Amino acid sequence: MAGMATHVITGAGSGIGAAVARRLHARGDELVLHARDAGRAKELAAGFPGARTLVGDLADPDRLSWAFSHQSLPERVDSLLHIAGVVELGPVGELTPKTWRHQLNVNLVAPAELTRHFLPQLRASRGHVIFVNSGAGLSAHADWSAYAASKHGLKALADSLRHEEHAGGVRVTSVYPGRTASPMQAKVHQQEGKEYDPARWIDPESVATTIVTALDLPADAEINDLTVRPGR
Repeated sequence: MAGMATHVITGAGSGIGAAVARRLHARGDELVLHARDAGRAKELAAGFPGARTLVGDLADPDRLSWAFSHQSLPERVDSLLHIAGVVELGPVGELTPKTWRHQLNVNLVAPAELTRHFLPQLRASRGHVIFVNSGAGLSAHADWSAYAASKHGLKALADSLRHEEHAGGVRVTSVYPGRTASPMQAKVHQQEGKEYDPARWIDPESVATTIVTALDLPADAEINDLTVRPGR
Protein backbone atom coordinates (compact mmCIF):
# COMPACT_ATOMS: atom_id res chain seq x y z
CA MET A 1 0.00 0.00 0.00
CA ALA A 2 1.90 3.05 -1.21
CA GLY A 3 1.80 6.32 0.70
CA MET A 4 -0.07 6.87 3.93
CA ALA A 5 -3.07 4.59 4.18
CA THR A 6 -6.10 4.87 6.46
CA HIS A 7 -7.19 1.75 8.33
CA VAL A 8 -10.40 1.21 10.30
CA ILE A 9 -9.68 -1.43 12.96
CA THR A 10 -11.93 -3.22 15.44
CA GLY A 11 -10.44 -5.06 18.41
CA ALA A 12 -7.36 -2.81 18.69
CA GLY A 13 -7.49 -2.91 22.49
CA SER A 14 -5.76 -6.27 22.91
CA GLY A 15 -4.32 -9.37 21.28
CA ILE A 16 -4.05 -9.53 17.49
CA GLY A 17 -5.85 -6.19 17.00
CA ALA A 18 -3.42 -4.33 19.25
CA ALA A 19 -0.44 -5.95 17.50
CA VAL A 20 -1.73 -4.93 14.05
CA ALA A 21 -2.56 -1.40 15.23
CA ARG A 22 0.94 -0.98 16.73
CA ARG A 23 2.54 -2.15 13.48
CA LEU A 24 0.53 0.21 11.28
CA HIS A 25 0.82 3.13 13.73
CA ALA A 26 4.61 2.73 13.91
CA ARG A 27 4.96 3.13 10.15
CA GLY A 28 2.88 6.31 10.12
CA ASP A 29 -0.42 5.09 8.70
CA GLU A 30 -3.67 6.76 9.75
CA LEU A 31 -5.72 4.72 12.22
CA VAL A 32 -9.43 4.88 12.96
CA LEU A 33 -9.89 2.65 16.01
CA HIS A 34 -13.31 1.31 16.83
CA ALA A 35 -14.27 1.34 20.51
CA ARG A 36 -17.26 -0.04 22.38
CA ASP A 37 -17.80 3.15 24.42
CA ALA A 38 -16.31 6.60 25.09
CA GLY A 39 -14.10 5.37 27.96
CA ARG A 40 -12.55 2.70 25.76
CA ALA A 41 -12.09 5.26 22.97
CA LYS A 42 -10.15 7.49 25.35
CA GLU A 43 -7.82 4.60 26.29
CA LEU A 44 -7.20 3.75 22.63
CA ALA A 45 -6.52 7.39 21.73
CA ALA A 46 -3.98 7.59 24.56
CA GLY A 47 -2.28 4.39 23.42
CA PHE A 48 -2.08 5.45 19.77
CA PRO A 49 -1.30 9.19 19.59
CA GLY A 50 -2.84 10.78 16.51
CA ALA A 51 -5.33 7.98 15.93
CA ARG A 52 -9.01 8.76 15.53
CA THR A 53 -11.69 6.74 17.29
CA LEU A 54 -15.13 5.54 16.31
CA VAL A 55 -17.60 4.55 19.03
CA GLY A 56 -20.35 1.93 18.67
CA ASP A 57 -21.33 -1.27 20.44
CA LEU A 58 -20.75 -4.32 18.21
CA ALA A 59 -23.06 -6.30 20.49
CA ASP A 60 -25.93 -4.08 19.28
CA PRO A 61 -25.50 -3.89 15.49
CA ASP A 62 -28.97 -2.38 15.03
CA ARG A 63 -27.74 0.81 16.68
CA LEU A 64 -24.40 1.16 14.90
CA SER A 65 -25.93 3.19 12.10
CA TRP A 66 -27.41 5.63 14.64
CA ALA A 67 -24.11 5.82 16.58
CA PHE A 68 -22.10 6.53 13.42
CA SER A 69 -24.55 9.20 12.25
CA HIS A 70 -23.48 11.29 15.28
CA GLN A 71 -19.76 11.02 14.51
CA SER A 72 -17.58 12.07 11.61
CA LEU A 73 -16.58 9.03 9.56
CA PRO A 74 -13.28 9.03 7.66
CA GLU A 75 -13.63 10.19 4.06
CA ARG A 76 -10.88 7.84 2.93
CA VAL A 77 -10.62 4.20 3.99
CA ASP A 78 -7.93 1.93 2.51
CA SER A 79 -8.62 -1.03 4.72
CA LEU A 80 -11.25 -2.30 7.13
CA LEU A 81 -9.83 -4.81 9.62
CA HIS A 82 -12.40 -6.88 11.51
CA ILE A 83 -10.42 -8.22 14.48
CA ALA A 84 -12.79 -7.86 17.46
CA GLY A 85 -14.51 -11.03 18.65
CA VAL A 86 -16.15 -12.69 21.64
CA VAL A 87 -16.33 -16.33 22.71
CA GLU A 88 -18.62 -18.22 25.09
CA LEU A 89 -18.21 -21.99 25.20
CA GLY A 90 -20.88 -24.48 26.15
CA PRO A 91 -22.75 -27.54 24.89
CA VAL A 92 -25.75 -27.06 22.61
CA GLY A 93 -27.91 -28.50 25.37
CA GLU A 94 -27.08 -25.55 27.62
CA LEU A 95 -26.47 -22.48 25.42
CA THR A 96 -29.27 -19.90 25.62
CA PRO A 97 -30.50 -17.71 22.76
CA LYS A 98 -28.89 -14.74 24.55
CA THR A 99 -25.46 -16.42 24.34
CA TRP A 100 -26.02 -17.34 20.69
CA ARG A 101 -27.16 -13.83 19.80
CA HIS A 102 -24.25 -12.10 21.56
CA GLN A 103 -21.65 -14.10 19.61
CA LEU A 104 -23.53 -13.84 16.31
CA ASN A 105 -23.97 -10.07 16.75
CA VAL A 106 -20.35 -9.26 17.64
CA ASN A 107 -18.64 -11.83 15.41
CA LEU A 108 -20.89 -11.73 12.33
CA VAL A 109 -23.72 -9.19 12.12
CA ALA A 110 -21.60 -6.22 13.30
CA PRO A 111 -18.80 -6.94 10.77
CA ALA A 112 -21.45 -7.09 8.03
CA GLU A 113 -22.91 -3.76 9.18
CA LEU A 114 -19.49 -2.08 9.46
CA THR A 115 -18.63 -3.33 5.99
CA ARG A 116 -21.88 -1.90 4.62
CA HIS A 117 -21.01 1.49 6.12
CA PHE A 118 -17.49 1.66 4.73
CA LEU A 119 -18.01 0.03 1.32
CA PRO A 120 -18.39 3.38 -0.52
CA GLN A 121 -14.96 4.51 0.76
CA LEU A 122 -13.41 1.08 0.14
CA ARG A 123 -14.73 1.04 -3.44
CA ALA A 124 -13.33 4.52 -4.03
CA SER A 125 -9.86 3.56 -2.77
CA ARG A 126 -9.94 0.01 -4.22
CA GLY A 127 -9.32 -0.97 -0.63
CA HIS A 128 -9.08 -4.14 1.39
CA VAL A 129 -11.38 -5.87 3.89
CA ILE A 130 -9.70 -8.32 6.24
CA PHE A 131 -11.73 -10.65 8.43
CA VAL A 132 -9.82 -12.25 11.28
CA ASN A 133 -11.72 -15.49 11.49
CA SER A 134 -10.62 -18.57 13.47
CA GLY A 135 -9.80 -22.23 13.06
CA ALA A 136 -13.38 -22.58 14.36
CA GLY A 137 -14.56 -20.96 11.13
CA LEU A 138 -13.41 -24.07 9.27
CA SER A 139 -14.35 -26.85 11.71
CA ALA A 140 -16.55 -27.02 14.81
CA HIS A 141 -15.80 -29.04 17.94
CA ALA A 142 -17.78 -29.97 21.04
CA ASP A 143 -18.75 -26.94 23.16
CA TRP A 144 -17.84 -24.51 20.36
CA SER A 145 -21.16 -24.48 18.44
CA ALA A 146 -22.22 -20.83 18.81
CA TYR A 147 -18.74 -19.37 18.33
CA ALA A 148 -18.01 -21.69 15.39
CA ALA A 149 -21.37 -20.89 13.82
CA SER A 150 -20.59 -17.17 14.01
CA LYS A 151 -17.17 -17.77 12.42
CA HIS A 152 -18.52 -20.14 9.73
CA GLY A 153 -20.94 -17.30 8.97
CA LEU A 154 -18.05 -14.83 8.82
CA LYS A 155 -16.38 -17.03 6.18
CA ALA A 156 -19.61 -16.92 4.14
CA LEU A 157 -19.78 -13.13 4.52
CA ALA A 158 -16.18 -12.75 3.31
CA ASP A 159 -16.63 -15.16 0.39
CA SER A 160 -19.82 -13.45 -0.82
CA LEU A 161 -18.29 -9.99 -0.42
CA ARG A 162 -15.25 -11.07 -2.45
CA HIS A 163 -17.44 -12.25 -5.34
CA GLU A 164 -19.53 -9.07 -5.22
CA GLU A 165 -16.68 -6.56 -5.04
CA HIS A 166 -13.82 -8.27 -6.92
CA ALA A 167 -14.54 -6.61 -10.27
CA GLY A 168 -14.36 -3.17 -8.60
CA GLY A 169 -10.94 -3.88 -7.15
CA VAL A 170 -11.89 -4.35 -3.48
CA ARG A 171 -9.79 -7.15 -1.99
CA VAL A 172 -11.17 -9.49 0.68
CA THR A 173 -9.04 -11.71 2.91
CA SER A 174 -10.01 -14.16 5.64
CA VAL A 175 -7.33 -15.08 8.17
CA TYR A 176 -7.86 -18.24 10.23
CA PRO A 177 -5.50 -18.18 13.21
CA GLY A 178 -5.16 -21.19 15.47
CA ARG A 179 -5.06 -20.55 19.19
CA THR A 180 -3.28 -17.27 19.84
CA ALA A 181 -1.81 -16.03 23.13
CA SER A 182 -4.36 -13.32 23.96
CA PRO A 183 -6.86 -12.36 26.67
CA MET A 184 -9.50 -14.29 24.69
CA GLN A 185 -7.37 -17.42 24.87
CA ALA A 186 -6.94 -17.00 28.62
CA LYS A 187 -10.73 -16.84 28.92
CA VAL A 188 -11.17 -19.95 26.76
CA HIS A 189 -8.78 -21.90 28.98
CA GLN A 190 -10.68 -20.72 32.03
CA GLN A 191 -13.95 -21.94 30.46
CA GLU A 192 -12.30 -25.24 29.58
CA GLY A 193 -10.89 -25.57 33.11
CA LYS A 194 -7.33 -25.85 31.77
CA GLU A 195 -4.03 -24.24 32.73
CA TYR A 196 -3.14 -21.38 30.38
CA ASP A 197 0.43 -21.26 29.12
CA PRO A 198 0.81 -18.47 26.51
CA ALA A 199 4.13 -19.93 25.32
CA ARG A 200 2.22 -22.88 23.80
CA TRP A 201 0.22 -20.71 21.43
CA ILE A 202 0.82 -18.32 18.54
CA ASP A 203 2.21 -14.90 19.42
CA PRO A 204 -0.25 -12.19 18.29
CA GLU A 205 2.73 -10.47 16.60
CA SER A 206 3.06 -13.46 14.26
CA VAL A 207 -0.59 -13.19 13.21
CA ALA A 208 -0.11 -9.43 12.80
CA THR A 209 2.76 -10.15 10.40
CA THR A 210 0.47 -12.28 8.20
CA ILE A 211 -2.22 -9.58 8.20
CA VAL A 212 0.20 -6.80 7.26
CA THR A 213 1.66 -9.05 4.54
CA ALA A 214 -1.81 -9.50 3.03
CA LEU A 215 -2.41 -5.73 3.23
CA ASP A 216 0.89 -4.84 1.59
CA LEU A 217 0.60 -7.24 -1.33
CA PRO A 218 0.71 -5.39 -4.67
CA ALA A 219 -2.70 -4.74 -6.23
CA ASP A 220 -2.25 -7.45 -8.88
CA ALA A 221 -2.68 -10.16 -6.25
CA GLU A 222 -4.99 -10.98 -3.37
CA ILE A 223 -4.66 -13.46 -0.53
CA ASN A 224 -8.15 -14.94 -0.18
CA ASP A 225 -7.71 -17.33 2.73
CA LEU A 226 -4.80 -17.62 5.12
CA THR A 227 -4.59 -20.32 7.80
CA VAL A 228 -2.09 -19.70 10.59
CA ARG A 229 -1.35 -22.60 12.94
CA PRO A 230 0.86 -22.87 16.04
CA GLY A 231 4.40 -23.63 14.85
CA ARG A 232 5.36 -25.70 17.87
